[in-house]
Amino acid sequence: MASTAGKVIKCRAAVAWEAGKPLVIEEVEVAPPQAMEVRIKILFTSLCHTDVYFWEAKGQKPVFPRIFGHEAGGIVESVGEGVTDLAPGDYVLPVFTGECKDCAHCKSEESNMCTLLRINTDRGVMIRDGQSRFSIHGKPIYHFVGTSTFSEFTVVHVGCLAKINPDAPLDKVCVLSCGISTGLGATLNVAKPPKGSSVAVFGLGAVGLAAAEGARIAGASRIIGVDVNPRRFLEAKKFGVNEFVNPKDYQKPIQEVLAEMTDGGVDRSIECTGNIDAMISAFECVHDGWGVAVLVGVPHKDAVFKTHPMNVLNERTLKGTFFGNYKPRSDIPAVVEKYMNKVSGYLYIFEIKVGQTFFMDVLL
Repeated sequence: MASTAGKVIKCRAAVAWEAGKPLVIEEVEVAPPQAMEVRIKILFTSLCHTDVYFWEAKGQKPVFPRIFGHEAGGIVESVGEGVTDLAPGDYVLPVFTGECKDCAHCKSEESNMCTLLRINTDRGVMIRDGQSRFSIHGKPIYHFVGTSTFSEFTVVHVGCLAKINPDAPLDKVCVLSCGISTGLGATLNVAKPPKGSSVAVFGLGAVGLAAAEGARIAGASRIIGVDVNPRRFLEAKKFGVNEFVNPKDYQKPIQEVLAEMTDGGVDRSIECTGNIDAMISAFECVHDGWGVAVLVGVPHKDAVFKTHPMNVLNERTLKGTFFGNYKPRSDIPAVVEKYMNKVSGYLYIFEIKVGQTFFMDVLL
């Protein structure tokens, strides 16, 4: 790949020309990386619901034409000026948020909300010069959350790349660049359930299953899955869920059902749906005095969270999380290593998206 360094690369990409319209396979030109940027060859990419949400352009600023994709794994092709910790041939996971390592958030042990590289869904260009690195016949094609992995080559800010073990199977660990880390970290890094505790997980999609796996790793004894789709229950058993509740089966609010099941409420809850009613239920179902609820899903822009103040005054704690509180460059390589070293509990998380991870040749 060294022969292409410094040159424009022509490759295939799945381009979204309009909101909700089918993606079109196009030949795009990918410019060389500028200062603090890296051009990578994408080998595997996954489809996350966030891609679909912004492709549909529901409730947010539409930016088109655009190349979506943000859950992927690839190899560094070339690096721009100032990049010292990555080199051609390195295995990397591009991440939709970043870690500049210089801002107050990056220097804090409590935050991963990088001031410079925090996710910006409206920005379709690179930070350095406000320009796109993609084009077709001179027309710019916009980026998505700084990654745009539905392309055989893409350009990413160095702070949004996690360098990982070159022996790691990219077709599996690519899912760590978004949903799996978000759910896993929401439990392990934010909810922090004590051993033997009870945990309710709202939503048993990929993120929810990863959250459940985190509860199992932490040693929770009761892991209750809450979902309106009973077909998800069987798969969820692989990830530690040992009780299931379908809100459609009850005439009363699901938080009341959970409180009755657990003698006053669960010790921890993790909400992974983005549905505002589920968020409220997740908070109101935790036990007073010590219960902690963690919100993971992203609600509609007009959604309003409403609960009685006494639910807070009775010492329930409500927390939010972003990418599972993981710092991409500092933390994600270690999560990959735990999988590579067969650490207990990390052997199952990569089964979650079977059928949703694609070779680029299949996608394109």
